[in-house]
Amino acid sequence: MSVRTQSSEQPAEAVHRAGFACFVGRPNAGKSTLTNALVGQKVAITSNRPQTTRHTVRGIVHRPDAQLILVDTPGLHKPRTLLGERLNDVVRTTWAEVDVIGFCLPADQKIGPGDRFIAKELAGIRKTPKVAIVTKTDLVDSKALAEQLIAIDQLGKELGFEWAEIVPVSAVGSKQVDLLADLLIPLLPEGPALYPEGDLTDEPEQVMVAELIREAALEGVRDELPHSIAVVVEEMLPREDRPADRPLLDIHANLYIERPSQKGIIIGPKGKRLKDVGIKSRKQIEALLGTPVFLDLHVKVAKDWQRDPKQLRRLGF
Repeated sequence: MSVRTQSSEQPAEAVHRAGFACFVGRPNAGKSTLTNALVGQKVAITSNRPQTTRHTVRGIVHRPDAQLILVDTPGLHKPRTLLGERLNDVVRTTWAEVDVIGFCLPADQKIGPGDRFIAKELAGIRKTPKVAIVTKTDLVDSKALAEQLIAIDQLGKELGFEWAEIVPVSAVGSKQVDLLADLLIPLLPEGPALYPEGDLTDEPEQVMVAELIREAALEGVRDELPHSIAVVVEEMLPREDRPADRPLLDIHANLYIERPSQKGIIIGPKGKRLKDVGIKSRKQIEALLGTPVFLDLHVKVAKDWQRDPKQLRRLGF
């Protein structure tokens, strides 16, 4: 078993590589945090609620010798709703199309049935190299980390495949994050850059804005809500009659929940929660778009939208 903890020598000949990597792992295994750490800017939403990523957000790592495009899929899980099934389909399609798969396993949690479920699926994808990424290493001591590394090596053997690399990282402490990129890049095909320098993601801005609003709305909400919030940005328009040096972008967005009883939770006493959601997400949106924003948020009920194919389509799933 080769566990990588320091950067290997770069080959002498300058070959440019470009390709796609995706991080998989059960919900809350640290995939989005890792994507953000690698790209160096917030592109995938992170939340300590499981199942927050619903769109394939691509983060792009630019290097002189390579371009690594990160595809962040939703966590694969045993589906309970139609939405769950669609998310799993998205994951499998993505796996079949990328150049390398990074399987995120938290250092502080023993390998469980959820991890085995994913590893079994991965074993079926023969051609794609698989890198085991041990996340959240800042939460354990070296003995526990060593045990986890051995268990992960064993997991591959049991299922009949060899990990291309096993890399311990801590995205929070930025430990070994660059090394991870160093190890993923040689697994990419040779070729020119696929995106212009300076692009960090190819998500339409509207989708990213909706995700930032959703992230702010998820924070501090009780456990029954994470799956029940969808955000649709209805329009984003520059305010007319503004001087060129003082632009303002008007953004109108709806937060959809499944039941009227959830409305009060999102809005909060005297509208305080919704106001906080607006302030928090507006700051993030302004940082993302580089322009002042007027954000208009409304909460609407879309009854049982997770189980209704028509509503899922309308809400972008």
